[in-house]
Amino acid sequence: MYIKEAILSRIKQLCESKNITLNMLANLSGVTPSTVYSLFENTNNDMGVVVLKKICDGLEISVAEFFNNEIFKILEQEIL
Repeated sequence: MYIKEAILSRIKQLCESKNITLNMLANLSGVTPSTVYSLFENTNNDMGVVVLKKICDGLEISVAEFFNNEIFKILEQEIL
């Protein structure tokens, strides 16, 4: 699994556990819904740290808590 897949999977996992839709997440995070949805598009491989921090704020967790998950321990090396 690559980092983007892991991050998106973690976002989905946290949203499901908190009963939050992606639209709700956008509102809670202070970003537009289009920003959140664009993260899930295959054409967008760039995910900014600022957006991720805002998402963590919206989920009421720290960035450290976000990455403290088993999914980030099995990442593949990414060579472009």
